[in-house]
This record gives sequence, C-alpha cells and structure tokens, in this order.
Amino acid sequence: MIDSSKAEPLWAQTADFVREHIATGTYSEGMRLPPERELCQTLNVSRVTLRKALVSLVDEGVLSASHGRGWYVSKPGTAEPAAGDWPNSLESFSETAARMGLESDSIVIDHRVSPATLDEAEELAVAPGTPLLRLGRVRRLGGVPIAIDNTRLPAALIAGGADIDFSTASLFATLGENDIDIARSEATIEARDADAAIAGHLDIEVGRPILVMKQLSVDTRDRPVLISTIEYSGDRYRLRTVFTRSKSRR
Repeated sequence: MIDSSKAEPLWAQTADFVREHIATGTYSEGMRLPPERELCQTLNVSRVTLRKALVSLVDEGVLSASHGRGWYVSKPGTAEPAAGDWPNSLESFSETAARMGLESDSIVIDHRVSPATLDEAEELAVAPGTPLLRLGRVRRLGGVPIAIDNTRLPAALIAGGADIDFSTASLFATLGENDIDIARSEATIEARDADAAIAGHLDIEVGRPILVMKQLSVDTRDRPVLISTIEYSGDRYRLRTVFTRSKSRR
C-alpha cells in the first residue's frame, strides 16, 4: 500500500513498488503486469499517478508497453525508445503523451450509437445497420488543441460504451479491458484546408493546412475493430517515419 503521508511523491512510491516486485521475482521477465484497475485498487492511487510511474519505468527500460494490451517487464534489448519523438509503433494519443511526459485531455464533441452505413459496414465487416459507437473528440496537449478524432466501432465491442466518459478514459485502454487487443492499423494521410467547423475546434484560421489521417485498426486475429478519421493541425503535429531500402536494389 502506498503511504500518502510520506514526502516521496505517490508516483515514485508506485514505481518503487513495481521495482521491488520485479526484484523479488513476483513480476518476472516478460510478464504482463496486473491490469491498471487492479493496481490502482491495490495501491490506492489514481490511474494518472499509476501511469506516471509506469511511464517512468518505461523510460528507464524496466518496463515496455504493448500498446492497447498492457505493461510488461522488459526483456534485455526490448526497452522502449526514450521520450522525445512521436513513435512509428502503434499507440494511442494518451499513451504517446504520457510516454513523453505531456499532459493530455479530450473534449468530447460526439458520443452516440447509430446504424452503420453501407461504407462503414464494408470497412468493419459487419452488416449494414449494425449499431456503431461514434466517438468524436478534440485531442489536446497542455490545453492546446492538436487534433479532431472521429472514431467508429461496433457498439457491442464495449460494454456500456455509450455511458463511458471518454473525456478522460482511453479508448484503447477500454478496448483492452474488454479483451480487444489492437494489433495493427492501416493508415492513409493527405493534406487539405481547414473548413469553418474544423478551424473552430482546432482554434486556427479557416483555410489553414491540416493533415487528415484515415485509419482502419484490426485485432490480433486480423479482424476490423475500428475506423477513424483524425484531423491534425498542420503546424502542431509532426509525423516521423523511417524508410529502408532492400539490399537487392542496391
């Protein structure tokens, strides 16, 4: 149990708790830590405090994050890259922000269940008219709007999804709690000018450039889970990637 009367910050005590359990073998190499909810109850700390501790251990190379699945005791040579760059690996907005030590939040602008259109049904491999959870959020870092994220997924995947407060809850984490593991996303990116609605949400001028990313995310069985359209403010987001050339072409 974490002692709130101590001068040491709660997140640091939480990190020490995890280190101690690794040292004693309770959490062994390659092992997945208990779910965040369980750890929060065991230690009597908030999820924010817990994640700050876990992110600090990722930066130290003690843990690694399997995005959307949980936190694992690192094996030699598998530590996450140091905070600083947006990663090539798949992770949620809140996971990236936490890893980089940034404060993130969301403003929910759409949260409802409605029938899938023909196009949505085809992308998600469901029947037309299947109830979809529609979630629209303005994603912010340090109070500054970075992107508008509009996501659609079968409502049946998340129990009580229409009642969850996604201004603070992570969609990826919620899916993980419902035994849905995101394994891969296919994305296309294009540039366009911001219309009045987008400009208003991102606090930019109409006509300013934005980056539009459309994603289809699948689970470990390669089944479609969600589709999303994310509109980034062009001057507030940088996407970094790496290209390699085949030896046969040299």
